[in-house]
Amino acid sequence: MKYNRCGKSGLLLPEISLGLWHNFGSVDVFENGERIVNEAFDKGITHFDLANNYGPVPGSAETNFGKILKNNFQGDRRDQIVISTKAGYTMWDGPYGDWGSRKYLLSSLDQSLKRMQLDYVDVFYSHRFDPETPLEETMGALDSAVRSGKALYAGISNYDPEQTQKAVAILKELGTPCLIHQVKYSMFVREPEEGLLDVLGENGVGCIAFSPLAQGLLTNKYLKGIPEDSRAHNPNGHLQENELTPERIQKIVQLNEIAKSRNQSLAQMALAWLLKDKRVTSVLIGASSVGQLNDNIDSLKNTAFSTEELQLIASILK
Repeated sequence: MKYNRCGKSGLLLPEISLGLWHNFGSVDVFENGERIVNEAFDKGITHFDLANNYGPVPGSAETNFGKILKNNFQGDRRDQIVISTKAGYTMWDGPYGDWGSRKYLLSSLDQSLKRMQLDYVDVFYSHRFDPETPLEETMGALDSAVRSGKALYAGISNYDPEQTQKAVAILKELGTPCLIHQVKYSMFVREPEEGLLDVLGENGVGCIAFSPLAQGLLTNKYLKGIPEDSRAHNPNGHLQENELTPERIQKIVQLNEIAKSRNQSLAQMALAWLLKDKRVTSVLIGASSVGQLNDNIDSLKNTAFSTEELQLIASILK
């Protein structure tokens, strides 16, 4: 595993980090999640990413992760890993369980620490920009979280370039630099290239990409259409069937041919493609099994792209 410096900070993150958005909730098999986390650590993944509402049910991923930590990461092993969590999306009923107020963010962090049985997290994120709350209040809450010792670093997620620039400036003035921005980024979601990566690079802020496989589109699952057991076939899933147009399937097929020429799966190439930009510190993967985890880690065996490959991929994606 290679470790990259996160922006201009002293923190190193693995090129691949493990997210617990799916497969670690109360509806999932605990022992499977525990096996995945232990295998990830054994393979050099030291960063584990959560949020207050991960589940289902909301909060249960943190509760389960706390049990995994208690079972496997006692003593100085806690100091060998980076744990992040977030608050910003709906977590509980009423006016104080959502968005970016100081009351919500700091009470949510307290709840997250209790669920995970931790004294602190390494990174605490504002999960989304709140248009109704002064940005100074939201960033002030992150600053307070760090100064209280309940978080070591502050981060933001799902902020656009202008919002990011303002947030970074406020945190810098407060004396708690913005460590990292977690952004949705993949071959099929290119918005970060429209200014955000420039803002991060210019300000020395790290970047971690989530949904790098576009909710499974950038895998071999959809090469021949929509399988019955796929996310796209589930009307309640994050990936909707109307996203899988004939044009999109054709792009997937073409990209897969390039991946095969590189001796990679499409998923492996998609992960490696994100890491070609040195402003991307880490890529955040999900995993439903140890086998899937290791398959994704194997993407690191070939992260170099020729100019011809990059041009061909660009022509497909345009």
